[in-house]
Parts: sequence; C-alpha cells; structure tokens
Amino acid sequence: MKISVIIPVFNEQNTIDETINRISAHEIIVSDCNNATNDAITAQNIIKITSKQGRSAQMNSGAKYATGDVLLFLHADTVLPENWHSLIENALKNADYGAFSLGIDNKRPIYRIIEALVNLRTRITRIPYGDQAIFMKKEHFKGYEDYPLFEDFRLMQDAKRAGLRFALIKDRVKTSARRWEKEGVMHTTIRNWLITIRYLTGTHPDELKRYYGDGR
Repeated sequence: MKISVIIPVFNEQNTIDETINRISAHEIIVSDCNNATNDAITAQNIIKITSKQGRSAQMNSGAKYATGDVLLFLHADTVLPENWHSLIENALKNADYGAFSLGIDNKRPIYRIIEALVNLRTRITRIPYGDQAIFMKKEHFKGYEDYPLFEDFRLMQDAKRAGLRFALIKDRVKTSARRWEKEGVMHTTIRNWLITIRYLTGTHPDELKRYYGDGR
C-alpha cells in the first residue's frame, strides 16, 4: 500500500527538515503558500508545490499531485508513531478513513485531560481533527470547499455522512503544545469548543476565522 504524506505548511522553515527526516514514506508532498518553507527544504525527492494560502486549498493541491493509494494529511508539528505505515495499512483493511489518537508533546497534567477528552470525542463522533494525522483512501477524497477553518473537520464530516467506515488507531501521535502554551491552555481550549459549537450550529467559517487568530 503506497501512502502519500501531504504536509500543508505556512512559515515552517525552521522545522520542516526535522519533520521530513522523521518520516520514511514512499511519497512526501509539501504544499506551501509562499514558498518560504519549500525554499528551506534540504531533503531530496520531496514534491514541493505552491498553493493558494489556506490549509484546505493546500490539502486539495497536495492531493492532486499524490500518486498513493492513501492520503495522509500531516501537520508539520505532529510526530507520527514509528510504525505509522503498518498501523494505517492494518486500519484500512476494515475502514476507509481514520486518524491516530491524540497525544500532546508536553508533560503538564492538563494535557492528559485534553488528550482523554479529544480521544473520547473522536471515538463517539468518528470526526477527528487534523492534528491527529487524518488519512483516507484516495478514491474517497473528492476535495472540498475552500474553508479558512474546519477544513479537517469538514472532510471527516463528509466521510461520515457518505457512510464510509472509520478507524481510530489507539497509538498516539505527538502534536506540539506550542499554541496552547502561547495563548493559554484554558483560553485556547474553551475558544476552540465555542467556535466548534458555532460552526455546528450554522456559522460559516469565514465569520469564525477572526476568533481563531490563525495566520494560515
């Protein structure tokens, strides 16, 4: 099974080589919006593309260049388990899309609570977020609207609504706590819950973007 790893990036030039060096994959596609990250890549045989800014647009663009049977969308600050390839391969024997359980790369006890809540929510809803390294069989990826937020959520929503089979891998990724640490754990968590509720009750992501404060 060939897995195409798609990494949408925005100003990740200080960490992109480290991200790439951690991955042993058939195909790695870095989808950049200003080429600052692409220009910093020193690894060989990386597919570097330039896309419109916005993670949804960058994911769509990366998928167009992918030749794998499976698309794995990886955030630049998320670390996969060492045996990630075989874990995905085994998961997709009985599923069409999925994600890893969330781990947060920080020892503070509050993050263990966040991890537990996120993983419980994912098991119940079958809708993981992008920092859980979402993946799906390429045949099911049709692209989606150019959302400034909730691009990963919408992709998983659409997969669930289409009746596709979901797999949550028990092994955890390790995602950076940098945003929580920069903006405050409680502030970031509560804000994310509130804007998710507003999104689910019909507020368009264009309106919610200003509350998130993301520079993507």
